[in-house]
Amino acid sequence: MRLFVPFLTCLLLLACSAIAQDTAIMPRRSFDSSLFSENATLTKSDYLASLERAFEPFNKAPLVTASFNRTGLISSSLNEDDSTLAIIRERLEKTNDRTLNLRNLQMFVVLLEHLGDNTKRYYKELDNYDKKLNALKAEIRGLRKDTLVRNIFRDTVLRNTFKPQLKQLRGKFRIADSTIKATTILIVHLKAQASAHSINIEELQYQADTLLKAVGTRAFTKERKYLWEPLSARRNPSIGNSFRKSVESERKIARYYFSNTRGLRYLLIFIGFLFFIWIAFNFRSVKVRNKIGALDSFKFNYIRAFPLTASFVFMLSLAPLFDLNAPAIYIEAISFMLMFSLTFFFWSRLERKVFLLWAIFVLLFLLLSFSRLLGLPFYLQRYWSFIINAAAFVLGVVTILRYRTKYNHLRSIGFAVLLYVVFNFLAILCNLGGRVTLMQIFGATAIYALAQTAGLTVFINSVTEASLLQIQASRIRKKYPDYFEAADIRKGIKRFVTSLAVVIWLVVFTTNLNIYNTLTDHLIEFLITPRNIGSFSFTLSGLILFLGIIWTANFLQKYIAYFLGDTGDDAAFDNKGQRSRLLITRLVLLTGGFLIAVAASGLAIDKITVILGALSVGIGLGLQGIVNNFVSGIILIFDRPLRIGDVVEIGDKKGRVKEIGIRSSTLLTPDGAEVIIPNGDVLSHNIVNWTLSNNNIRISIDFTIAKPFNAEELKEEIRAALTQIDHKPPGKEPELFISSINTTTSHIRAYFWCNDVTKSELIRSEMSDSVQDILEKKGIQIV
Repeated sequence: MRLFVPFLTCLLLLACSAIAQDTAIMPRRSFDSSLFSENATLTKSDYLASLERAFEPFNKAPLVTASFNRTGLISSSLNEDDSTLAIIRERLEKTNDRTLNLRNLQMFVVLLEHLGDNTKRYYKELDNYDKKLNALKAEIRGLRKDTLVRNIFRDTVLRNTFKPQLKQLRGKFRIADSTIKATTILIVHLKAQASAHSINIEELQYQADTLLKAVGTRAFTKERKYLWEPLSARRNPSIGNSFRKSVESERKIARYYFSNTRGLRYLLIFIGFLFFIWIAFNFRSVKVRNKIGALDSFKFNYIRAFPLTASFVFMLSLAPLFDLNAPAIYIEAISFMLMFSLTFFFWSRLERKVFLLWAIFVLLFLLLSFSRLLGLPFYLQRYWSFIINAAAFVLGVVTILRYRTKYNHLRSIGFAVLLYVVFNFLAILCNLGGRVTLMQIFGATAIYALAQTAGLTVFINSVTEASLLQIQASRIRKKYPDYFEAADIRKGIKRFVTSLAVVIWLVVFTTNLNIYNTLTDHLIEFLITPRNIGSFSFTLSGLILFLGIIWTANFLQKYIAYFLGDTGDDAAFDNKGQRSRLLITRLVLLTGGFLIAVAASGLAIDKITVILGALSVGIGLGLQGIVNNFVSGIILIFDRPLRIGDVVEIGDKKGRVKEIGIRSSTLLTPDGAEVIIPNGDVLSHNIVNWTLSNNNIRISIDFTIAKPFNAEELKEEIRAALTQIDHKPPGKEPELFISSINTTTSHIRAYFWCNDVTKSELIRSEMSDSVQDILEKKGIQIV
């Protein structure tokens, strides 16, 4: 290697010169090494230390090159990328290739971006390896400046003294030289290969973008002959082989695409697995407690104790979102698995005639998909597509006419069937007119839109039922009553899941129409355009993101209690700890949601501060009551003078605390009324909290009785009766007082304790009846 030649040459010349001088007849005085040293004398240890320093870079060389353990992986990856780029180039250069559709072109664009990112990462790693090698080479070149090592090679005595070390040094040098030379050649080769990849990728990206624009424009023009026109007499016999070769290359690219973009699919599988575990765990939790009958009122129709089918439908309905630009073969495979899962799902849930229509729909999809893989001539594929589209059109019309009124409540399915009819009709027209690209787009969109709608319908109902199962299972685990008002909760959850499903459907629908990228590009450009109101600048995307995060945080803080079994009824009042934690969680969600929304939206904090400062005057004058209530709400949450479920008296109102909000609190009176009290008023009144530290309450009962009677005997019997109450706290004994009013009557007052303030009236009534029974048995008249 060039870096070591000067160093080795210098050492060898010095050695040869010293040997020649030794063989001369003239006597020679030993070399005085002290002339080249700062010290008066140099010891053997000094020379050994110098040799040790010389060994360090040579010993380090194998370790440094061995740390380049990814060169083999980078080399194999670059070679694999070479074959992929060659296939993409071959496919892009065949502008008349009938397997080259819009979906595949979009996949090529995504794949080229991924290849470009990989190449940049590989080049960065190789450049890092190159820097480490250069540092090692510089360290070895620095050995030529070591005076003591040079002295050893010049002096015969020193050379003979350290002969074993010098021999070992030469061996280390040869190994290091060959290792570094080979590694340098490999890294230079890989960097050159990566640079060539970058150039090819940029060229292919430009070519793919150009073809995408051309195909989009050409789709509305006549690409082929009219379907009724006669075929040309001359046929190319190599068309079949070319088609099969194109299909094979498409499969190779698809395999590379899947192997390099599998991270999101693993996430999708993990989400589906969590959905399965979530439902199965809650069913098991209910079954273990022998409460499976508590689920009968919900009439679950979409989820089971072993929700395998529902989990597959859930996962496959989300699959297109994880690969919007996936190859056509992947989309067809996902659609087939979704239809197969739905077929199994509908087997026991649909009436026979409706299920038969669904089976015909799946069969038409399979016939259309498999025909593309048979390698038929394109004119035969057009005839075959015409037959399939016509049959699908008839199927859709029959379905609408026969079941339009019976399934009127399933409006989404009805809308999808209508789209199925319309797009199949458009596919027929485009096929007749020679617009084959539009024919393929409309035919595929008709199938995927209906299948996706059916899947998302199951998705919506499965998630809704799973949420209700979670609520009921949580209530059963906490021993709450089985019944709760589920209608409003079901509607709220279903409304949220439906909104999510509509977004998914629109994304998939526009992707199948190949207008998603165009729409999103224009929409993003519109949303990110800065807009100014005075000196305040904002974008619509930031505003939408801000409102969306706030809405999501509000939804979560509203429904998080439901998923823990707290539906706001009286059953959860006794679990004060959970309700207090939920209250803090809600506050954290709202506050955190606001801060995240501000940060994510890109709104300028200084501008918001200016606006808030401008509003401070209005707050001080007109909104001070709202601010007072807000601050009082935070004090109530953290100071906790009262908690949800406490029995309190605030002013002239008495009841249980049902809710503590940011602005107001709700009190549930014994009569069932819900009294909403501003938080400022709560703190401005004296608060009597009967359950702050415990639930004990002292109850008193009074009687006026006629004389005469045995006072001591009567006290003992009444005291014994009061001691037998079910809710008596330990250590709290009843007290009894009898006082004479006049010569004919006396007054009895009894005090006793109850450990449940909510049952004080019930216990009072029971004890009054017990005392009356005692008095009647003794013949004592109650006045």
